[in-house]
Order: sequence, then C-alpha cells, then structure tokens
Amino acid sequence: MSDIKQFLRDHSITEVEAIIPDMAGVARGKIMPAEKYAEDEGMRLPESIFLQTVTGEYPDDDSAIHPSEIDIDLIGDPKTIRVVPWAADPSAQVIHDCFYDDGRPVPMSPRYVLRRVLDLYAARGWRPVCAPELEFYLVEPNIDPDYPLKPPIGRSGRPEIGRQAYSIAAVNEFDPLFDDIYAFCEAQNLDIDTLIHEAGAAQMEINLIHGDALDLADQAFLFKRTAREAALRHKMYATFMAKPLANEPGSAMHIHQSVVDSKTGANIFSDADGKSGPLFESHIAGLQKYLPAAMSLLAPNVNSYRRITRYNMAPINVQWGFDNRTAGLRVPVSGPEDRRIENRLSGADANPYLAIAASLACGYLGMIEGLKPTEPVTGSAYELPFGLPMTLADALAMLRGCKPLVEVFGERFVAAYGAVKENEYETFSRVISSWEREHLLLNV
Repeated sequence: MSDIKQFLRDHSITEVEAIIPDMAGVARGKIMPAEKYAEDEGMRLPESIFLQTVTGEYPDDDSAIHPSEIDIDLIGDPKTIRVVPWAADPSAQVIHDCFYDDGRPVPMSPRYVLRRVLDLYAARGWRPVCAPELEFYLVEPNIDPDYPLKPPIGRSGRPEIGRQAYSIAAVNEFDPLFDDIYAFCEAQNLDIDTLIHEAGAAQMEINLIHGDALDLADQAFLFKRTAREAALRHKMYATFMAKPLANEPGSAMHIHQSVVDSKTGANIFSDADGKSGPLFESHIAGLQKYLPAAMSLLAPNVNSYRRITRYNMAPINVQWGFDNRTAGLRVPVSGPEDRRIENRLSGADANPYLAIAASLACGYLGMIEGLKPTEPVTGSAYELPFGLPMTLADALAMLRGCKPLVEVFGERFVAAYGAVKENEYETFSRVISSWEREHLLLNV
C-alpha cells in the first residue's frame, strides 16, 4: 500500500483536498471522497490554471500554454499529506506536482520552479537550508473593500492603539486565536519556532524552524492557509498583504538561507577555520546583483511596492551588513555551522515557492560566477540610494531582460508569470482610487 493510501486508512480519512499552489500562491485543486482519490492518487486539471490571475481572469497572452488548453496530470507528493484540522469531517490535504501525459513536468508550476533551482544546487553537491519568517496582520472583518482595514478587538475589548513591538501583553490579547493556530500547526506537522508581536497594530510574526527548502516552502504555503482559517473562527481576518494599513509598517517574508555539502552536511559558507569563505561572499554578491531583476517574484503585487519605501521599516536596496536590519541582506550573529544570510526584501504576499526559488537562484548565480560583494554597510542603509524597481511593471521588465534568471527559471515560466502579472497590473490601473476622488475631483 502506498504512503498516501496508508495515511488515509490510518487516519480514517473520508475526504481529500488535492491541492496545487498557483502563481499567486493560492491553493487550487479538487475536493473528493477519499475512496475515489485513493484509486489513482491524483487528478487532472487544465494547464491554464497557471495563467489564472488573482482576480480570476486570464491574460490575453496565452502563448505559454498549449493552444488546445490541454489537461495535465497532478500527482500527490506523499511527503506533503496532512490532516485538515479545521474540517468538520476527517479530511486530508495533499500538495501535488504537475506533469504532462508524457511524464514531463509542467514548467509553469511554482513548485517545479523551486525544484528546478534545487536541482542546480544538487548537481554541484550542495543542499540549501532555509527558514522563512512570516509577518501578518490581524484585522476586523472587512465586508466592503471601499473601507480601510481596522485592527480587531482583543480580549480587553479595545483595539490596539499605537505600536506594540515585541509586547507579550499585545500577543496575549489574542491568546484564544493563537491557541488554535498552534494546535492546527501541530496537527499538520508545521514546525513553528517562535511567535512575536511586530511593530504594526495587531501585526504578528511567526518563524519556521530551518530545514529543506522545498519542505519549508510547503510549510509556509500551508501556514498562510492555517492562519486565515484560525482567524475566521474568531471573527477576524489574518492577512498577508504586503501593506494592508496605510500608516503601519508592511509585512515581510524574511528568508534565512545557507548551503550545506550534500555528503558531509558541512556549511559551505564557512571555511576549515570556521571563518566566512569565498562561497559565502559570492552568494551575497549574487543576491546583490540579481535580486533587483527577481523582485517581481519577491514583490508580486501592486500593493507590494507600497511596503518598499524609505524609512518604513523595509529595505530599499541590496546593501548587506552584519546584524544590520536596515540592509536588504542581513548576516545574523551565528557560528560556523549556522552561518547564513537573511533576505529581507520579500513581502509576506509572495508565493513562498517562487520567493525561495528566486532568492536561492540569485545566490547560486553569484557562486558559480565567482562574484564579489560590496563592502558591508555599518550605518543605516535607509540613507543610501534606492536600488530596487519601484513598480511591478518595472520589476517585470527587469526579469524578462535578465538572461541568467530566465535560463534558471525557464522561458515558459517567465512568459506565463509575466502575462499573469501584467494582466493584474492592468486591472489595477483601471481602478479609480479614493485619493483621486478626494484630490482631483474638484481641484483639477
């Protein structure tokens, strides 16, 4: 009996959620009886699912997919099967990989893009180790999108006023919610390390324990869903928007990354004496050189760029420094075994698979090209020039123009991703905002 069938049997599962992460990191797929799923442990969906935008539309440019809109095979990854702890009936969820009938992987699948990058590391005898940190806001239910979001009411009966960074009491305001989040995470084997209150009103951060890059991307993907489901139980929303509140800091997904030797497990960022080695510097240099061109994967929505502004507790360039939180690339205090780099550029709204793939790809290119980084920043990197694309349109243009990254991610993926994000950008551009009505209606 396969691992999936055994899991369904051992847990008396009656229903299975067969899931794939789309371009935006949205869970799509099918829900079916466990008995039917167990017959073939997979399903079929149209290839065009990877061209669906976050608004549910499809771009005019569909050249990245087959003109007949063919179906693709979705095969469940046994390592990803978990219970659905919030479901009324015994249910399981399985993340799927996507293939054509001839066995070729679907190049537009975000999970495959990450696998593609990891294969480049494996060919060199390297294995990345990652640990995402996810920031998110708790907000009151927002029925009418024309109204701004508000912090929710805690157990004190009052919403947060002002900023409560690292406050234990502010976290305790939502203890019943976090009890559910921890219980849901434990049931799904999501390895939560720490929970803290961030700088914004009702802004929280969870850290995932470091491990295999693909597994951590799966966990980050599932945690977002878990937080939303738990929050709904308590009549509030958990949002991973990069900038949900105008006067509060944005939410990031910081990515800690290091690389170990596949055979020995030794950290290749450290030399025999325990000091930082040349591969460490080249990895940083690769991030510096290529991350601006990869920003559309780290900041994938029009809202993402509202977070990346000067003096707003978010990096504005690819400077690096030791234990410097103003820099886009921070080297935390660590020993030779856990020497790592923290990429602070990615927004919480990023697809975890694509953000991790992009960050690792940039570091990989730096190592194989033998690049050298700039001098580390010792003061505030906020005072230095802006070094990132300022809009989604600019970021997409930079990605398409960066040949090394296109080769790493694959031309069809870049074409599909660009088409999806351009459609979303154009849709956003048709919206008339409240700012325009307030300041332009009677003044120009």
